[in-house]
Amino acid sequence: MDESKQINPFLKSALELGPVLVFFAAYLLLRDGSYTVAGREYDGFILVTAGFVPLMMLSTGLLWKLTGNLSRMQVATLVLVVVFGGLSVWLNDDRFFKMKPTMIYLLFAAILGIGLMRGQSYLQYVMEGLMPLAQEGWMILTRRLAGFFFGLAVLNEVIWRTMSTDAWVWFKTFGLTAAIFAFFMLQGRLFKTYGEEAGDSEG
Repeated sequence: MDESKQINPFLKSALELGPVLVFFAAYLLLRDGSYTVAGREYDGFILVTAGFVPLMMLSTGLLWKLTGNLSRMQVATLVLVVVFGGLSVWLNDDRFFKMKPTMIYLLFAAILGIGLMRGQSYLQYVMEGLMPLAQEGWMILTRRLAGFFFGLAVLNEVIWRTMSTDAWVWFKTFGLTAAIFAFFMLQGRLFKTYGEEAGDSEG
């Protein structure tokens, strides 16, 4: 049923994380400059954003070609990158691209929240193969993750509206990734408790 192909995990990580790291490095190189393209002046952030959008499309396309599969989360992320990145470049306004993480995390929180209102864990459909949990465990984890995503959306708004572009780029590149990693690390007790129950129920 699952037609996805296995590829080298380092290549997969490079395709998933590479565009973000390239964006960060390019921003550090170009942030202080002003660049004229087709008679219009852009600052370094907008120029880097203009390069990030096609790079993200290319890496996601390669990932799909090599694995034969993209998650709904990856597709949604790409669509929002294209829409908000495109608006930033077209209108020469960095606010749209800075709002993109807010929209992504609000979307994920809303999707999980809709599932919870229906008594379902949509997270289970995405991650069940990675970590077997009892149904109650999935519901708890989904509630926590929905709240966490909403919190990240609020945090992104606070940071880009009150801090410098430099601070936001560091937060987007490393802060969000670290926060998500920390969230799942802190769920160890839940995984142990409900993972054991899931294992017992299968036995």
